[in-house]
Amino acid sequence: MSTPPPRALLYGDVDLNIIDGSAIWAQSMAQALAAAGCEVTLLLKAPVRTDRLIAPLATVPGVHLLRPYEDALVPDAGPRGLTPEQAVSLMVARHERRPFDLVVVRGRRLAGLAAQEESLAGRLWTYLTDFPHGVDGLTATTVAELTEISLASRFLLCQTEELRAFLESSVPAACGRSVLFPPVVVVPEDARADGQVHARARLAYTGKFAQAWNTLEMTGLPAALERRGVESELVMIGDKIHADPADWSKRMRKALEGTPGVDWRGGMARADALRASAECDFGLSWRDPSMDASLELSTKVLELGALGLPVVLNRTPMHEALLGSDYPLFAGADLDSVAEVVARAYHDRSVYADAAARCRAAAGDHTLERAAERLRGYLTEALPPVPTGADPERPLKVVVAGHDMKFFTRLAEYLSSLPGLEVRIDEWEGLGTHDQYRSRELAGWADVVICEWCGPNALFYAKWKRPDQRLIVRLHRFELYAEWPRRLDIDKVDAVVCVSPHYADLTREITGWPADKVVVVPNWVDDEQLARPKLPGAEYSLGMIGIAPSRKRMDRGLDVLAELRRMDPRYTMSIKTKQPWDYWWIWNRPEERAYFERVYRRVQREEALAGAVVFDPFGPDVATWLRRVGFMLSTSDDESFHLAPAECAASGGVPALLPWPGADTIYDPHWIHDDAVAMAEAIHAVVREGRFEEEAERARAEVIGAYSLGRVRSLWTDLVVLGTVPASVPARA
Repeated sequence: MSTPPPRALLYGDVDLNIIDGSAIWAQSMAQALAAAGCEVTLLLKAPVRTDRLIAPLATVPGVHLLRPYEDALVPDAGPRGLTPEQAVSLMVARHERRPFDLVVVRGRRLAGLAAQEESLAGRLWTYLTDFPHGVDGLTATTVAELTEISLASRFLLCQTEELRAFLESSVPAACGRSVLFPPVVVVPEDARADGQVHARARLAYTGKFAQAWNTLEMTGLPAALERRGVESELVMIGDKIHADPADWSKRMRKALEGTPGVDWRGGMARADALRASAECDFGLSWRDPSMDASLELSTKVLELGALGLPVVLNRTPMHEALLGSDYPLFAGADLDSVAEVVARAYHDRSVYADAAARCRAAAGDHTLERAAERLRGYLTEALPPVPTGADPERPLKVVVAGHDMKFFTRLAEYLSSLPGLEVRIDEWEGLGTHDQYRSRELAGWADVVICEWCGPNALFYAKWKRPDQRLIVRLHRFELYAEWPRRLDIDKVDAVVCVSPHYADLTREITGWPADKVVVVPNWVDDEQLARPKLPGAEYSLGMIGIAPSRKRMDRGLDVLAELRRMDPRYTMSIKTKQPWDYWWIWNRPEERAYFERVYRRVQREEALAGAVVFDPFGPDVATWLRRVGFMLSTSDDESFHLAPAECAASGGVPALLPWPGADTIYDPHWIHDDAVAMAEAIHAVVREGRFEEEAERARAEVIGAYSLGRVRSLWTDLVVLGTVPASVPARA
């Protein structure tokens, strides 16, 4: 029996009668979802007055249009289109009639309302654009709204890495849910520039006419170019003229209709607009400097690049990352700067060819095929297949019990998403504090129980275990030396899971439990989320995550940094951590307090460390933070696993460890150094010899092979569903 295609409902709070970036997004998203294998229902906001954008969708298999006006689906619909409230009500009604697997929405107000609908929770794929792009606009109300949207969304689709980083740094709930979905460029096969510059240069602008888009200023280009010996024509395509401010809109229309050298062609179908642009020589995406801080990437830049046109645009960090800092058509704030770069490229065809090639290459990662590939990956993540041994008709009943789920939450969410599994959480208030009646009820209901931590929860579920039930206990360093393992009836336990071979051996030695009951399933690394481009200079940045208690040995990390700064003062250290005084059980111990007073005094007073140590707040935005970290230090006295070096490696950095017990069973000895001086010398050699990228690629390959989220999920799925795990799972693949 074949699996039916995922059902996707798509709605953007945009009018598809008006050609602008947001309307083109809706068209492109429908095409990309269909190409990814979805059955797509596109809900239209407004009555159809022109089919320029929706007509091309009629030929796309799997795309269906829902016309609320023509089909009278919403009572009292106003002439300007559905309100967000009306749209959400209609979406919920359609979902309740026949459920959708994913609901893709665009528009913050709309997403905020959809997030309040319980039936849509977890199915929302929210495309975020219209929210503040600076900390000054992030009020408490805005953060609360974005938090609610994040918690209800399966994915937050972000146009750019910059937008994702800002969102995750500002809204902790967005971490782990934010994924990249850059603009999609769909260009007709017959719309391609020929690479030749006409004697009378043509410049193309398509889209809305708005003050911040510099469209009024653009109409002065033909005259400015004529003064530089370039005969030109400005082709402007679009029919949406912003009415605010009113005097500006009047001047804009007058300029379109009466400026010599300006050819205003009005609105037209997207494919026709692209064909018309392809007949030009230059594309324009030059905007007011107030938009330089935008975290969104203009679709027009990519479309024009895909046509083969060089594009004139503002110099911003995002555009430099896209086209290179030496891209020749970056313009300044005034019209003369635009005319200067166009005239230079017009007169020097090598400059023109270079700019066109860069724009074409930048557009290559934004094709419909690439968008569909991304979506297929997200669909697999959101809608995993039925695991071997599971039966959706008779779901396996799984309970996850524990007092602190922070290390297991992602795995529990994944198990919950698997067809054929029904997962319930028994979250205890404390180590030994819980609702005994609920726990007893769940013990009687479950086929499989997973106890996160080998504490009182494991003792409770072992006591009430049925003969036909399986009990899995995950043991951490914390419990190994406590009383609970000694009190646990190991005959009632089917598997004790440790995260490393070293601690599995210690567990067998200390407890005397049967060797075959103690298995290794390593910690996981979310390699997809962590795979982000490093920021310039990251190779000179050391990192540490969590420096309390004192056995984490921040002092050794400072030794490494001081040694490196004697070799090159560019080295710095970023420490992402809670402070020791945030943990009462640490700060109340005199020896711990004395230790941290010493190391903090050293940071303040030691000349080699002055100004070189930055403390960053503890939080889930690790993937964003790691973009500026090149080397992750692990200088502890002991660790059960220490995930931070693996996360750094997955992010494109290099792990650097001291030889704490068991380190070589988790990490390749290549990354382990005898002492702080040896570590510093090895790090500096990598940077000095230009081997950082080579070492980072090696580390990432090793970590993904051993600890990728997909691999660890597979091990846990086999353990839960089939009751099997390889007798010996090596930490290092």
